[in-house]
Amino acid sequence: METLDCAVIGAGVVGLAIARKLAQSGRDVVLLEAEDAFGTHTSARNSEVMHAGIYYASGSMKARLCVPGRKALYDYCAEHNVNHQRIGKVIVACDDSEIAALKKYKAQAEANGVDDLRMLTPTELKEMEPNVRCVAGFLSPSTGIIDSHGLMLSYLGEAEDNGAMLALSSPVLSGKVESDGIVLEVGGADPMTLKCRTVIISAGLKAPDLARSIKGIPEDTIPPTFYAIGHYYTLTTKSPFNRLIYPVARPDWLGVHVTIDLGGRVKFGPDFEWIDRVDYQFDQTREASFYKAIRHYYPSLQDGTLQPGYTGIRPRITGPGEPVQDFTFHNHRVHGVKGLVALYGIESPGLTSSLAIADHVAKLLE
Repeated sequence: METLDCAVIGAGVVGLAIARKLAQSGRDVVLLEAEDAFGTHTSARNSEVMHAGIYYASGSMKARLCVPGRKALYDYCAEHNVNHQRIGKVIVACDDSEIAALKKYKAQAEANGVDDLRMLTPTELKEMEPNVRCVAGFLSPSTGIIDSHGLMLSYLGEAEDNGAMLALSSPVLSGKVESDGIVLEVGGADPMTLKCRTVIISAGLKAPDLARSIKGIPEDTIPPTFYAIGHYYTLTTKSPFNRLIYPVARPDWLGVHVTIDLGGRVKFGPDFEWIDRVDYQFDQTREASFYKAIRHYYPSLQDGTLQPGYTGIRPRITGPGEPVQDFTFHNHRVHGVKGLVALYGIESPGLTSSLAIADHVAKLLE
């Protein structure tokens, strides 16, 4: 059995950010990843949007970490040459019935510390986004897009420069809490037993299941596991949009957003559907509902111009009909296990918040 200082389980964007932070602070870090590459699940299957912090409940961890995380991420990208663009986003109401919700979004964002939003006049909306049908809207100039793979490469490079080691194809199969550390049974081609002073569970979709496999973590502190899949369609024609477009959500249609990647390709999505397992299969029967939803704000969408893109799965810890989850962090004050921090439900805006999440985890270990 090998003795280690610190193991971070899960090499998605958040796990990589945590490994970087802890390695820079002088910790000896091993990053354990079950897959044969880093960042292959939630971190690779998202909108690649740098969120401003608009929608999250006041005082929530999402609100508290997204705004400083976004600011830190822009600085980081500039300093480390990570490809990104401060493209901006327009949130729109497509008819008068949606204006109250639009104003509520703006008020919520300002309560969260987003201080650069600007209501747009009808003339400004038409000039900025001539192909969008709407009656009102506001601009979020600090919303951006990012090369998520490039970001993860940068985090990994800095972690390794500070002594961290990435172990791919190294799934954590089980574990046990002991009085002087946490023992992890690691599988793969070369199975090993590791005894760690500190363990960070940052396993995304599998975080609750992994925690349940470690004896000594109280079962009643581990949240349930839920999965929600989202589909993205891509536009085969040149982009008719200049910025990201987010319509006001409504219960009677799919509130699919417009995102634009760094190559200029338009993506519509994601939609939302509960599923019972991790399965990225694309359901092409959703095409008709996408056309209908998109034409709510882009009526000029032509038949045959959407093609299946990809799917992503949100790691949820609250299920259908339950309140929307928040980022959840458990340290010894919750589960009683010294040296363990478990992250649950780290969905959007996890990428945007990754540096702030890493700082928060470091503080939880103090």
